[in-house]
Amino acid sequence: MISFKAESMMLLGDTIAAIATAIVPEQGSVGIVRLSGDRALAIAQTLFHAPGQQSWSSHRILYGYVRHPETQQVVDEALLLIMLAPRSYTREDVVEFHCHGGIIAVQQVLQLAIAQGARLAQPGEFTLKAFLNGRLDLTQAESISDLVGARSPQAAQFALAGLQGKLAAPIRQLRTTCIDILAEIEARVDFEEDLPPLNEAEIQTRLQQVLDEIDQILATADQGELIRTGLKVAIVGRPNVGKSSLLNAWSRSDRAIVTDLPGTTRDVVESNLVVGGIPIQVLDTAGIRATEDKVEKIGVERSRTVAQSADLVLLTIDAKDGWTDADQEIYAQVCERPVILVINKIDLIEAEIHPIAPQTPHPELHTPNSALLTVSTAAALNQGIDALETAILTTVQTGTLQAANLDLAINQRQAATLTQAKQSLQHVQDAIAAQLPLDFWTIDLRSAIYTLGQVLGEEVTESVLDQVFSRFCIGK
Repeated sequence: MISFKAESMMLLGDTIAAIATAIVPEQGSVGIVRLSGDRALAIAQTLFHAPGQQSWSSHRILYGYVRHPETQQVVDEALLLIMLAPRSYTREDVVEFHCHGGIIAVQQVLQLAIAQGARLAQPGEFTLKAFLNGRLDLTQAESISDLVGARSPQAAQFALAGLQGKLAAPIRQLRTTCIDILAEIEARVDFEEDLPPLNEAEIQTRLQQVLDEIDQILATADQGELIRTGLKVAIVGRPNVGKSSLLNAWSRSDRAIVTDLPGTTRDVVESNLVVGGIPIQVLDTAGIRATEDKVEKIGVERSRTVAQSADLVLLTIDAKDGWTDADQEIYAQVCERPVILVINKIDLIEAEIHPIAPQTPHPELHTPNSALLTVSTAAALNQGIDALETAILTTVQTGTLQAANLDLAINQRQAATLTQAKQSLQHVQDAIAAQLPLDFWTIDLRSAIYTLGQVLGEEVTESVLDQVFSRFCIGK
């Protein structure tokens, strides 16, 4: 394990400062500058003038002015929030200057704090301090990052569950069980003559229970990744089949230009939606066809690239034309991806002859699954969108990603670490089955305990911390 004790002490001993809110000109009404560390309160007392008899005690909000300590020039009219150790986010003294929004005021306050001895915080360093001070375990720290970056209500709920310890609690219990098993085994190694024989069947039963629980937790990994990152959905098809109209109807906006002229869409148009709690990035692509127009040709090539990298393809055809050879050619280019067939402009044909595709399938059509899921839409009339969303969720549920009703979902780091713990425990089972000496059992059992500790941060390396906290924004 890489030792980072000296670096940790530097982090804990420093007073750090950062702008803790997004700063956009003429957009944010309030900007926050956050300080944490031994000198946080002293720096605040140097910079902040609180008129009257306001108390500088913990968990108070003071009204006043931020002033340059030398010139006494007023930088901003602000509020000061004081949270003294250990009752703070980092378990250190924390102060926050709540300034007017914008760029200038918060940057001036930050520079004054740095001039008084604070250091500019690294990404996630406030949360790192909270972790190093025992305020949070590593799963809770990761949940904070997930909560800040949540793209859907369900993603936010998963993050809150992790922040409340719903992941840490079962992992900690599994680790405790493994430690108890190890203690029993090692007691027989050291005091074999003084203790009754080890009950191997009971040990194997307890190990299997731990493995079963790990499998249950691991089963949430794909769902967690789906909820956090979402789906990339590409709308593809021939020119003028209504792809842009479909995007506009789905997003309830005029994201894409719609005309009767083929080739109107020249580039990829993007819209972000949430369907069934899953964030979806919808990409309207240029109509795929052979063309001599240089600009349109670039758009067609981009369409192919987007379609081949999408999680799901909506292959859109014109209900009047039915399934054509051109549609077949496009399908051949995207058939390696999950595909939903969207029969658009269904309002323009007679009711008795649709849906076209199920009645007159192309003889060369080979779907990745047994049948191609089909949806009929009339995008120009905003019809069929609910059916399309249902089809997307059906595809998710029947594919490799299972959309289950979960209380929490682990991330990829946690999944990889739990998989290592699972492998170690399986090696223990192999050692028992092979009737190897007890010392061999303890080697892999210790490895499993160590790995479970890595999930929680009880056993941690510098590289793990870098991996976790590099994803944070500055100021959190």
